[in-house]
Amino acid sequence: MPGLTVGEPFPEGVAFTYVAPTGELDLTACGLPIQYDASKEFASKRVVVVAVPGAFTPTCQVSHVTSYISNLDKLKAAGVDQIIFIASNDQWVMAAWGKANGIKDDSILFMSDPGAAFSKSIGWVQGDRTKRYALIVDHGKVTYADVDEVRGSIEKSGAEAVLAKL
Repeated sequence: MPGLTVGEPFPEGVAFTYVAPTGELDLTACGLPIQYDASKEFASKRVVVVAVPGAFTPTCQVSHVTSYISNLDKLKAAGVDQIIFIASNDQWVMAAWGKANGIKDDSILFMSDPGAAFSKSIGWVQGDRTKRYALIVDHGKVTYADVDEVRGSIEKSGAEAVLAKL
């Protein structure tokens, strides 16, 4: 199965785009997009990357993102510096999704994987969308990588699964 292998370095040249949280929850206010060099940023952090098929979609909203929001304190206590949600949606949709979920700071960032480029590079896509998966990247090294193959499941990519691997 394609993907990332535990123990290997996070790939070079991976970039996402996002709109930084402002603290305002006004969904109509947009910021300017920021390029996020994931390869560089992940070298100095312990990060959980969560890929979802789409912002605001049923499983993604009802159970996936909420599992991370409700477990944020536990994830931070386990040494996670940042949680990053990615999808093929553009950065403004992803920013609105974060605001709709009450996220006011950078503890959870919602980013665009433009054209699902990163997800395609590891083979975890379904059509033009990312599959549902989670990664733990600890100072540039992949320490957990798994994908949910069952539609609607967050068994391998939800916060509880990630907490069990930290």
